[in-house]
Amino acid sequence: MSDKKRSRDGGKKNGFIMQAGILAAASILCRVIGLLYKSPLTGIIGDEGNGYYNTAYNIYTIILLVSSYSIPSAIAKVLAQRLALKEYRNAQRIFKCALVYVMVVGGAASLVLFLWAPVFVMGNSVTVLRFFAPTIFLYGLLGVLRGYFQAHQTMLQTSFSQILEQILNAAVSMGAAYGLMGMAAAQGADSSTQAMYGAIGSALGTGSGVLIALVFMFAIYLLNRKMIKRRIDNDRTKATASYRDIFRMMMSVVTPFILSTCIYNLTTSLNQTVYARMMVYLKGMDEVTATVTYGIMAGKAVTIANIPIALASAMSSAIVPTIASAYAQGAVKQTKKKVASAIKVTMLISIPAAVGTGVLARPVMMALFPQQGSLELASRLLMGLAATVVFYGLSTLTNAVLQGIGRVNTPVINAVIALAAQTAVLVPLLYYTDFGIYAVMAATVLYSLLMCILNNVFMRKYLKYKQEVDKTFMRPLLSAALMGALAYGVYEGVSYLLEMFMRSAYFVNLISLAAAVALGACLYFVLVIKLKAVKEEDLKALPKGHVFVKIAKKLRLL
Repeated sequence: MSDKKRSRDGGKKNGFIMQAGILAAASILCRVIGLLYKSPLTGIIGDEGNGYYNTAYNIYTIILLVSSYSIPSAIAKVLAQRLALKEYRNAQRIFKCALVYVMVVGGAASLVLFLWAPVFVMGNSVTVLRFFAPTIFLYGLLGVLRGYFQAHQTMLQTSFSQILEQILNAAVSMGAAYGLMGMAAAQGADSSTQAMYGAIGSALGTGSGVLIALVFMFAIYLLNRKMIKRRIDNDRTKATASYRDIFRMMMSVVTPFILSTCIYNLTTSLNQTVYARMMVYLKGMDEVTATVTYGIMAGKAVTIANIPIALASAMSSAIVPTIASAYAQGAVKQTKKKVASAIKVTMLISIPAAVGTGVLARPVMMALFPQQGSLELASRLLMGLAATVVFYGLSTLTNAVLQGIGRVNTPVINAVIALAAQTAVLVPLLYYTDFGIYAVMAATVLYSLLMCILNNVFMRKYLKYKQEVDKTFMRPLLSAALMGALAYGVYEGVSYLLEMFMRSAYFVNLISLAAAVALGACLYFVLVIKLKAVKEEDLKALPKGHVFVKIAKKLRLL
C-alpha cells in the first residue's frame, strides 16, 4: 500500500471503530430504553397483547427488510465509493435516486402490508399489522438520510436520531396502549380485544418514533445544504453518471443487500409461522396459547439477547463505507487490518455478554420481565439463546465485510443455505418431539452458527483473510468463563444474605444482580489486560478509550 493511500485513511488508525462505538453506544442505549419500557408495557397489555404485537411486528420487519431496512448500508457503500474518488456531483445524484427508489418501493410495500395482512397473520394480529403499514414508507426515507451521513463516516446524526426515535416510541407506546385498552374496556370489550387494542398502541409508538427521527435527520440535512452545494460546485469530475445508469447500479447493489438482510432475518418470521401452524393444526394447541408462547420468546428472551448484538450491528454500519472506500482504492492490506480490529472489538464484548447472559439468565429476566407466569420459560429460552450473541455478532460483521468488498451475493447464498438447514431441523423437531418452543430456540442457534461458519469461509476465500484466534477468541473466552463463575457465586451469595432481612424477592434479585454484574465486569477487565488479549492502542480506539487506559494504568495493569 502506497504512502498516498495510507494518508487517505486519515490520522487515526481505527477511527471507524470510534464511529462504530458511538453508534453502538446509541444502539445499546436504545435497546436499554426498549427494555425499560417493554416491562411496564407488557404489564399493561399482558402476555396476550405482547403476543399479538410480536406476531405482527415480525411480519412488519420482514416487509421492512424487503423494502427499506437495508437502504442505509447499501446507500452508504455506493456513496462512500464516490466520495472516496471525490465525485460529489455523482454522489448527490445517487442520493436523489435513492429517495425516489424508497418512495416507490416503500409506498408499494405499505399497501401490500395493509391489504394482505390476513395472509401473513391470524386473528387479532391482523388489525395490529395494518397499523404498522405507514411506518414502512417513513422508514425508507429515514434510511436514505442515515445512509447519506454514514457514507461520510459520521455516525453522530444517526446515533442521536435513534435515541430520539426510541424515546418517543417508548412514550407513545405506553400512553397509547393504556389509553386504547381503557377505551376498549369502557365499551365492554372482552380481554382478547382489549389486548389487541394494547398491541395497536404499541404499533403506533413504533410509527411515531420513526416519524420524529425522520424530521430530525431531514433538518440536519437542510443545515448542511450550503456545504453540499459548495462541494458540488467545486467538483471537477468530467464524467457525470446518468440517472438511468445510477438506477441500474443501485439495483445491482441494493437488491443483494436487501435479499441478504431479508433472508438473514427471515428466520424469525419463518420460525414463527412454522411454529404457530404446526402447533395449532398438528399438535392441537389453541391459537392464543401458541401466540403467547412465541411472544414470550420473541418479546422477552430474544429482546434481551439482542442488546449486545447492537455492537456488531453498529460495527457493520461503520465498516461497510470504510471497507468499500479502502477496497475501491486497492488498499487490501489496510482493509484486512480494519476487519481484524472490528472483529476483535466485537468479540471482546460479545463473548462476556454471552457468558453473562447464560449464567445470569433468570436474574436478568426477573429484573426486566418479572411476570411470574412466564418467568421460568423465558429464563430457559434466554439461557439457550445466549450463544447467539457471539454467533450473530460475528456473522453480522462478516456479512458487512463481504458486502463491503463487493461480494454482495455471497451473504445471500449463505443465508439461504443456513435457513434451509435450520428449517430442515425445526420441522421434524416440532412434529416428532414435544420440545415446542425450545425447538424454535435450537433452530435459531443453529442458523446463527451456520451463518457464522459460512461467512468466515468465504471471507477467507475472497479477501485471503485469516482470523487471529488466540487473542480474539480464546483469551476473552477464558476471561469470560472466570467472570461467569464469579458472577454466579456473587449473585447466589448476596441473595442468600439479603433474604435474611429483605422480604421483596424482586429487590433482592435486583441488588444481587447489580453486584454480580459489577464485580464480574471488573474481573473481566482485569483478565483481558493481564492475559494480553488487548493492548493499550486497542483500548484507545474505543469511545472514551483514554478513560479505560487511565484506569488500567492506575491499577498497574498496563
